[in-house]
Amino acid sequence: MKDILLQEGQKLHTKMCEINDYIYANPELGNEEFKSSSKLIAFLEEHNFTVEKSLLGIETSFRAIYDSKKPGATIGYLCEYDALPEIGHGCGHNMIGVMSSAAGIALSKVIDEIGGKIIVYGTPAEETNGAKVVFAEEGIFDELDVAMLVHPSDVNMKSGTTQALYPLEFRYKGKTAHAASCPQNGVNALNSVIQLFNGIDALRQHVTPDVRMHGIIVKGGVAANIVPDEAVAQFYFRAATKETLDDILEKVKRIAEGAALMTGATLEMERYEFPNDNLVTNENLSEAFNENLRALGITEIKPPKSSGSSDIGNVSHKVPTIHPYIQVSSCKAPGHTVELAEATVSDLGHERLLTGAMALAYTGYDVLLGKVNLER
Repeated sequence: MKDILLQEGQKLHTKMCEINDYIYANPELGNEEFKSSSKLIAFLEEHNFTVEKSLLGIETSFRAIYDSKKPGATIGYLCEYDALPEIGHGCGHNMIGVMSSAAGIALSKVIDEIGGKIIVYGTPAEETNGAKVVFAEEGIFDELDVAMLVHPSDVNMKSGTTQALYPLEFRYKGKTAHAASCPQNGVNALNSVIQLFNGIDALRQHVTPDVRMHGIIVKGGVAANIVPDEAVAQFYFRAATKETLDDILEKVKRIAEGAALMTGATLEMERYEFPNDNLVTNENLSEAFNENLRALGITEIKPPKSSGSSDIGNVSHKVPTIHPYIQVSSCKAPGHTVELAEATVSDLGHERLLTGAMALAYTGYDVLLGKVNLER
């Protein structure tokens, strides 16, 4: 049956390359991916998927379903298609959307004989306010037995972990005054932000090595001779697990409150982007994918490593999930670079579109047949 899946994938390959290159040439930022999502929706509808657009009111999202109308597992494939500012598809999301869609389409050609359901999700804005966060919070992924995507890279790598992330904004408000003639009448909000940075720097001595705390001042005043009445800092806080991150956030919030008390300013704290949970890879599902990748000719697969943060972490706390990497460049091409973007439309990138899609389809097929123990 996997031979039939491969044949179906090969029939799709030309169209896959066409859509991949179109999305590459028309990069769109998160929640603005109208051209990209439309291309993928048309691809799925052409192959008899029923598509629900603007899922939960997110305009460039979708849910595409192919139902065999027979009992069986529900296989989820996740599409990403947002680009990065200035460098376009430097994270290769043009490939991700195409590989996930093609995997679903190929598997749909045999699922009527097996039973089960395929759902392909369009999940915008992975780089910023990732739709997967909202989908997970609202229970969208609860309908799945597994969730999968494969990410382009300059190495083949097993699904591993990502860091939990929480974005937090600190807004201090004080009182203006002339900084030369009557500074005693002012309350310097910028001093609060400076003390916030100092306090967080002091905390670095007392956190585990996995913790990352990095921030910027987005507002610090308007002129050197005016005591700033408002100052704003934005931070990303990361840790290997959500539990560790929660503990760090409590400490940081106390530091922020202390900085306000030191200067007499008032403080407002709020989340300014969506948080990401840490990715929990389902190891049995991961090994099934790796075996299928080997069967397709990719035998060198590196061990997993923790890298950055992604909204797929939120998915993994709801359903067995994998996020492996597939090599699309023979030269060094790290994520978020022009080099990786260019690799997605190279000859090797085009070849790996099919390989990645087929590894996803084969793994979905194995789950449908009950060959993968999904217990955590």
